[in-house]
Amino acid sequence: MEMNWVSIGSLSDIPRRGARCVDTPEGKIAVFRTADDQVYAIDDHCPHKGGPLSQGIVHGTAVTCPLHNWVISLETGRALGADEGAVRTIPVRVEGERLFIALEALASRAA
Repeated sequence: MEMNWVSIGSLSDIPRRGARCVDTPEGKIAVFRTADDQVYAIDDHCPHKGGPLSQGIVHGTAVTCPLHNWVISLETGRALGADEGAVRTIPVRVEGERLFIALEALASRAA
């Protein structure tokens, strides 16, 4: 399936080990930047109690939810450790400084 890539800004918009939120028709997406400039996008709500993952602490390729310290993998969207649950991951493309997400991935998973 051909992906429809939507520009969401530039890499420099997101601090290292930080995140920013993107509003989409399917809800808020948290876009994370790791210490070594990898970029990941996942739903911005923890599978536990819906905490805002974009406000969590990024370490390695995971984020810790600010509400109850659940650790979510940015690569798989799955809760790590003893916790169970997962959030959607959204394909991200980096072209130079520009960031893009694939909106079809959202729609097809929401259906």
